Amino acid sequence: MSSFLAKTIDRARAANKQVILPEGCDARTWEAAARVTAQGIARLTILASPSDIPAEFDQSSVTIIDPATSMLKDELAEALFELRQAKGLTREQADELILEPLYFAAMMVKRGMVDGMVAGAVNATSAVLRCALQILKTAPGTKLVSSYFIMDVPNCEYGADGVFLYADCGLVENPDAQALSEIAISSAGSFEALVGQQAQVAMLSYSTYGSAKSELTEKVVEATRLAKEKRPDIALDGELQLDAAIVQAIGASKAPDSTVAGKANVLIFPDLNSGNIAYKLTERLAKAEAYGPITQGIAAPVNDLSRGCSADDILGVIAITAVQAAGQ
Repeated sequence: MSSFLAKTIDRARAANKQVILPEGCDARTWEAAARVTAQGIARLTILASPSDIPAEFDQSSVTIIDPATSMLKDELAEALFELRQAKGLTREQADELILEPLYFAAMMVKRGMVDGMVAGAVNATSAVLRCALQILKTAPGTKLVSSYFIMDVPNCEYGADGVFLYADCGLVENPDAQALSEIAISSAGSFEALVGQQAQVAMLSYSTYGSAKSELTEKVVEATRLAKEKRPDIALDGELQLDAAIVQAIGASKAPDSTVAGKANVLIFPDLNSGNIAYKLTERLAKAEAYGPITQGIAAPVNDLSRGCSADDILGVIAITAVQAAGQ
């Protein structure tokens, strides 16, 4: 187990949050749930029909709800109708929609019955995020929902003892300067809440401080300006090449006046292509542990899983979700 995950699990235990898993139809959910409850990582609610529950599972260790027969369904359907009627949702449609586990779970988060939600082992990312945005919406003061990966690189002298936040690697495809600045600001807060160290944010480019000029580099320059203008309290700089961002000697040479160069732990990529490629390269070539994509900017913690995830992956995301909930 990585040191980052071990620390996150310790923090999740202390937080004692309730996380809902709407995909009780999948065996990996139950395997992860057994481990989470055995280790005291979080309290769990699982949405499942009776036929979904493994015979060997200790049902006393979690709360199990069948949306089709739950006493909550009328209350949640009414709340969903009130929330979405201005968008044309009828009460009859709300009665049908609430039976879908993602919507049932998101409404439980919305009503404060649980603290966060983890899904995506069965459902596509688009379905998980669409439901979350329709019901929970964006967090106060946040204009954009984005995602990040926590990368834990073994035997690494860079970042926060080898821990980095990469954004956005999974959601916002080609952010303009305004959106890129919002991703940077959200990522700084996410890093500090999850890792517990000060964020040092590098706005990455193939150029450092004007060593090259193009439409691509100017986007990063403008995003840096906007982010600094909005949040001058954040340690943030750009545009920086990757080596200048994380290697002290190179940062001192290429950007001697930068307060971030050489010590960045939050890496903001100019687009989804570069971010996604970078996290996969780091994961495979540096044998790093990659945790994510973790969403940021939603009013309550909702995190998406890969449909190829393992029970261990689900456990890790549950722990992260619990820590996020403790920070909100």
